[in-house]
Amino acid sequence: MKVKEIRELTTEQINEKIKETKEELFNLRFQQATGNLEKPSRIKDLRHTVARLKTVLRERELEK
Repeated sequence: MKVKEIRELTTEQINEKIKETKEELFNLRFQQATGNLEKPSRIKDLRHTVARLKTVLRERELEK
């Protein structure tokens, strides 16, 4: 997900996306621990997505 797409979302939608992404990240880490993870690079992608989402939220807080 690109920053431009994130900025078009509402704050509630961003919070929901963070929740969904963290759940998926948890599941992937669980798969990694059991040795069933097919695409390890997906973990890195999800971590970066969470960081982008949180960055946009923080920017909105500072604007107020």
